[in-house]
Amino acid sequence: MLSYTLRRLAFAVPTVLVISLIVFLMLDLAPGDPTASLPMTIPLEVREQIRISLGLGEPVIVRYFKWLQMTLVTEPLHVLAGVTGWDIAPQGPRILSWQTRSPVGDIIVQRVPQTLWVVGMGYLFGILIAVPIGVISAYRQYSWFDQVGTFVSMVGFSVPTFFTGIVFILVFSVWLGWFPSMYDTTHVVRDWNSFLFQVKQIAMPVAVLALYNASQISRFMRASMLDNLNQDYVRTARAKGLGEQTVVLLHVLRNSMIPVVTVIAIGIPTVFTGAIITEQIFRVNGLGDALIRAIYVSDWPMVQTITFIFAILIVMFNLIADVLYGILDPRIRYD
Repeated sequence: MLSYTLRRLAFAVPTVLVISLIVFLMLDLAPGDPTASLPMTIPLEVREQIRISLGLGEPVIVRYFKWLQMTLVTEPLHVLAGVTGWDIAPQGPRILSWQTRSPVGDIIVQRVPQTLWVVGMGYLFGILIAVPIGVISAYRQYSWFDQVGTFVSMVGFSVPTFFTGIVFILVFSVWLGWFPSMYDTTHVVRDWNSFLFQVKQIAMPVAVLALYNASQISRFMRASMLDNLNQDYVRTARAKGLGEQTVVLLHVLRNSMIPVVTVIAIGIPTVFTGAIITEQIFRVNGLGDALIRAIYVSDWPMVQTITFIFAILIVMFNLIADVLYGILDPRIRYD
């Protein structure tokens, strides 16, 4: 297992580098200029000086390696220095947002807590709901529980989150007045009442994301359970006199989690980048909102960095999923 993990890590490095080059070149060739939002009265030579100050006066390959070095080394060290207080932040240029003229790393650090709090909770609740629903639906196939679960999961997965979010706002905010329709990112939890308000304002975005994630994962969980319930090892376990609970939860569930782990692992990076549409609907000031705003104003340094981080997370969690395969199923051996 260790040698396999090291081989995958060695293969992941060139993969990430190729992805970074593709992302940088595609966005660098896209239309957009950091001086486009400046007043027309600013002389052309001043505009050119601004472009040079942002590092746009050098060849594209030079700018790529500088951006890569700042993304992998400079920005993480600045973030670590800000979190720990250690004096490890290197001197030199940083990746600047064209929109705000602020370091991209600082903006991402400010947005991550909101994204993890809202989108992360939605994903976690989606998993906790989906797994038991999928297990029970498969074990009681064609029962009323299975029929209801199948219908709800199909609706939850088919209906886009922007429609579900609007319906939730209309019903629970406008008609019933139970929850606020907009997320207040400046709210600070200090006492019990402020905690209750925090719970109320995250309830709807978390519910929208949990419904969508649970609908997808529960279908995979049900299909995988049905496939394993008819295997020979299940009949053998029952013939040996093992209890039904032991057979289902210890043997069937463990093997059924293998394909589900892939779905969950690949979906985890979306927690860090945020659910773009849901954050827009509920005005959550997270990474998804930062990404969509950067796209609107052609803020390519911000888009490049967030997209590259997303790519790294996908590669990393794919590796984690492969390692978990060997833990869940002892029959899988990589060495």
